[in-house]
Formats: sequence, structure tokens, C-alpha cells
Amino acid sequence: MSVRIQTAAFDPGEETNAFLATNAGAGAAVTFTGLVRSQPGDPITALVLECYPDLAINQVKAMIESAVARFGLIKATVIHRYGSLRPGEPIVQVMALAPHREAAFKGAEYLMDYLKTDAPFWKKEETPTGSRWVDARSADDDAKARWD
Repeated sequence: MSVRIQTAAFDPGEETNAFLATNAGAGAAVTFTGLVRSQPGDPITALVLECYPDLAINQVKAMIESAVARFGLIKATVIHRYGSLRPGEPIVQVMALAPHREAAFKGAEYLMDYLKTDAPFWKKEETPTGSRWVDARSADDDAKARWD
């Protein structure tokens, strides 16, 4: 299990290769990489994420432990950036390794649903006309609720 909360950019391909280097005989690996999104009709110039890194590391680590136990994952890794990020840059990567594909998919989805709703990150979008805080989305809460 690994958690990295960082300002530095990361290379999703390199991270995936490193994650898979020790696969302990797994049958499936699922990797999700989230990118900073800018909509053509409502563009942003940057996404600014604020967090308390120690708090985020502890909370995400607990969620990874929960995912490992719940889905029988062999291992899981979460990398999440904070600070100022530009559109198109990787913001998060979740990787799950399991004996079978269903567990790997569910483990990765479970972790992403947690990150979208409960992880201690606050997002602000910088736009050509100013900045705005990003509100929670009910669709993210609904996705997380399926795990209850």
C-alpha cells in the first residue's frame, strides 16, 4: 500500500510500470488516471487544490486499507497532487492489483469514489474572469453510496 500526496508532477506510465514490477502473481491490475479538465464552453486556466498533506495521507491510507480488506486486493497505490495544476495535467492516479479483474476494478472504483467525496482536498478553479470554489456534486455522493 502506498499513498503519495505531492505538488510535483508524475508520469502515469512510469508509475504504472513501477507498480506492476512486483505483481505477486496477480491476475489483474486496474489503473485510473484523472486529468485536470477544462470545458470548451467554460474554460479554466488552472485548478488549485488545497490540502493538509499529513491529514490527507492518513485518511487515504485508511481508505486503501479498507479497499484491500474489502476486495482482497494484493496492493493499491494512490498518488494525488495539490497546488496549482494546468488543464490536461494528471491530478490523481489510483492503481489496484488483485487476483481477479472484478476485485481490481471494484477496488479502484471504491478508492476513486472516496477521493471524490471524502478526501480532504479543496478545489478552486481559476478562469479568465476570476476564480471560484468547486462545489461537491450529488452524482459523486450517489456513486459513493453504492458501497454502503
